[in-house]
Amino acid sequence: MSSGSSKPPSPTMAEDVDTISVARTTPKTTPTTTVLADKAAKFISEHGAIAFSYDDERAVLKRVDMRILPLLLGAYFFQQLDKSSLSYVSIFGIIEDANLTSHQYSWLGSILYFGQLAFQPLAAFLLVRLPTGKVIGTAIVLWGASEALLAACTNFSSLIAVRFFLGAFEALIAPSCIAITQMWWRRSEQTLRTSYWNAMNGVTQVVGSLVTYGLGHIMNDKIYRYQVIFLFCGVLTFLYGIAFLIFMPDSPMEAKYMSEREQLIAVERLRANQMGVASRKWRWDHALETLLDLKTWLWFLIMTSISIASGGIGTFGNLIVKDFGYTNFNAILFNIPFGVIQVASIIGSAALATKLRRKGLVTALVSLLPITGTIIMITVPRNGHTKGVLLFGYYLVSFLGAITPMIFTWQGQNTGGDTKKKTTTAVVITGMCAGNIIGPHLFDTKDAPLFRPGLISALVQFVFVGTLGLLIPLYLMFLNKQHERKRVQLGKRADIADESMLGKKQMQESGERDLEQKEQAINIEDDNGFQDRSDLKNEDFIYVY
Repeated sequence: MSSGSSKPPSPTMAEDVDTISVARTTPKTTPTTTVLADKAAKFISEHGAIAFSYDDERAVLKRVDMRILPLLLGAYFFQQLDKSSLSYVSIFGIIEDANLTSHQYSWLGSILYFGQLAFQPLAAFLLVRLPTGKVIGTAIVLWGASEALLAACTNFSSLIAVRFFLGAFEALIAPSCIAITQMWWRRSEQTLRTSYWNAMNGVTQVVGSLVTYGLGHIMNDKIYRYQVIFLFCGVLTFLYGIAFLIFMPDSPMEAKYMSEREQLIAVERLRANQMGVASRKWRWDHALETLLDLKTWLWFLIMTSISIASGGIGTFGNLIVKDFGYTNFNAILFNIPFGVIQVASIIGSAALATKLRRKGLVTALVSLLPITGTIIMITVPRNGHTKGVLLFGYYLVSFLGAITPMIFTWQGQNTGGDTKKKTTTAVVITGMCAGNIIGPHLFDTKDAPLFRPGLISALVQFVFVGTLGLLIPLYLMFLNKQHERKRVQLGKRADIADESMLGKKQMQESGERDLEQKEQAINIEDDNGFQDRSDLKNEDFIYVY
């Protein structure tokens, strides 16, 4: 559905797109030359106009949810499981068994993000140029093999080398999941879907804690307990990567498990996003615009801040709980509620943001909970009688897990153009990597049991994140005003409906859209939705707060 009225394109539109041969009217008509850049536009033009109802669209959405979403959930689950395995083995002797110092252990936490940081530019390029499903499936296989190989590492030099490559292969997972979410769902649906695969952070805490609890009881003179855990996680991930390669389609246009009509509906329903689907062409002008766009650096700052806090607490979480006065195995089990809270907070905050359509406000509200929890852990003494209060504070901090997926969705929904979507995500992931590199080094075992310097730094970051959550919407409002003025200059309506953000009830009330869909299919070259235009150069793009 178009987000604005259709008018002949201005002459400048041709500068942003490629020329291909398409059918202008109905199926099987004589093709003429027009300007279309996105693969989705070409697909619709080649197959002709299609009419579909609300029920047709819901049926296709269900098929997408049943196939694509579970594959994303599994991919993110195994990435988090493998990444977090270092934290699980921290209390089962890896520091002693591998002869590590506290500083070296911190570096094992950070080096993974150096690997992710180094490979982000390549990840962005590969996701534009190559089939998305194949790229992420290959990455899963490679990082699963790296995780299993950690079992053969018994000293710092070998551990840090393999952890670097683990991070390098995992560099593709978050941008891939964001790209897939943008490629398969409408903007109104993306917040919840992003929360679902990000909720695997919490599920990993639960499952990983239980698995570690069981594997940690394995005692053998020939193999350390940390090696058993690395090997178990790595082999499972490798096998899942093979399954992902088999079942994950590269785009809605290439989803062989759907009929041709379902593919067309899956593509056409995304037009209102004004973001495109896939171009498979790298655009240097989009890459440059990413670096010059103020929004990019606002997303970078807010992601870096939350990652500094989560990186430190994530790496030292089990040690922090242990120093409340609990045993090794109790410390592992007490992480299970931490994971449950993360799942509930991620999905709950996404549902609230979807209902309110105010991600900045929800981000600020959520940040109040880890602020409170951190203050509790800083101020309450460790005297053996306050373990319950301290654990409550730690659980409040777990709400920080809801902020990262909110940022992922927020920046993704406010970026248009295939290359710009991938490069903006790369910059945001770079911020996440930088924060996770810095975070573990703000904590040190010599500061136990209070860990005061690290907790104070985390508190500052939570406050900064909440502040940015309130300020970023002001800039997005300013950009919407600029686009309104541009539409007026082009002879369009100033106020247009953002149909990509319609809820279920609003979509159903719109009733049958057969004639509208036919008209859109005929005039696809006049619609900016599939022209691979960046958000700043697409006057029909509406920013969401």
